[in-house]
Amino acid sequence: MFSVTVRDHMMVAHSFRGEVFGPAQRLHGATFVVDATFRRPELDADGIVVDIGLATEQLKAVLGALSYRNLDDEPDFAGVNTTTEVLARTVADRLAGAVHAGRLGEGARGLAGITVTLHESHVAWASYERSL
Repeated sequence: MFSVTVRDHMMVAHSFRGEVFGPAQRLHGATFVVDATFRRPELDADGIVVDIGLATEQLKAVLGALSYRNLDDEPDFAGVNTTTEVLARTVADRLAGAVHAGRLGEGARGLAGITVTLHESHVAWASYERSL
């Protein structure tokens, strides 16, 4: 399996419900380094996994729709704890939508999957992997 990863970041505000979250139940900010890995079993006709420029643009667009927002106020997250895991799935699903819409080029239609990893810090991160 071949893979290509692009990276960006996002800054959000949010709070969590549930005792398990301790002080994170209060409104707080988070900055995530975000890696999006695109996978396919064989390279396309151009010898690539995905157009890195288009992948970078689409990751930036997906993260731009989330950055500098209080996620508690976003209708898409009503009643949802926006944990690192939930946000990784959200980014992956939105990138999958971009692939299906052709925004990563026709060659990207041959992708097998996407993995999105959100790094909370240098010692903790979470990923979500999905098929296309």
